[in-house]
Amino acid sequence: MSTWTTVLLASGLSFVLKFIGYLVPPRYLEGKKTSNVVALFPVALLTGLVCVQAFVGDHGKLVLDARAAAALAAVVALLLRAPFIVVVLVAAATAALIRLI
Repeated sequence: MSTWTTVLLASGLSFVLKFIGYLVPPRYLEGKKTSNVVALFPVALLTGLVCVQAFVGDHGKLVLDARAAAALAAVVALLLRAPFIVVVLVAAATAALIRLI
């Protein structure tokens, strides 16, 4: 199964989960565990997509290149509580510098 097939299936599952929310009685959805899982599901999907795009190359092999360095720089900027635009600029500048070298 390709990466994009997996992403599309996960996106479809997310849509179905949200659609089922309209059909299921509210008493089943009001639990603390259910609300936590539903709130974090999009975050998990986005994290998986970012990791695959940053660290997976051709034929599913692990690749550590400018994308991985940019992701690491973005994580450092996030840990330093930089604003989102600064995080994006730091990641882009890191990738550009690595590719220039």
